[in-house]
Amino acid sequence: MGIAKGLKKVSSKVIRKLGGNITYRKISTGIYNPTLGTVSEVQSDTIIKGVLDNVSKSEVNDLVTQSDKKLTIAAKDISSTPSNKDRILIASIEYKIISINTTEQENTDISFELFLR
Repeated sequence: MGIAKGLKKVSSKVIRKLGGNITYRKISTGIYNPTLGTVSEVQSDTIIKGVLDNVSKSEVNDLVTQSDKKLTIAAKDISSTPSNKDRILIASIEYKIISINTTEQENTDISFELFLR
């Protein structure tokens, strides 16, 4: 686990130096309202650093479009694995997570590449 732990630290350090502030919004299921027949959302915001980039032509597929954005975040900087339910706020714009690519070593998450729309 030595290499994975080291890579996790380095990934976080590099992204903190190169990235900008983003808000990672974790969405959890809340309480069911029987009157309205709806389930509320519970939001938990965390400010972390992330590296934002445009999607390259080679990354475009049935799910990811050329107009989407790609955000790289360090696994060390968030407390759980990202989900498609979660949201990202950048410059007061809320983005949906369309797809998630995980970089891992020895079954340890190092970083996440999030495709945003």
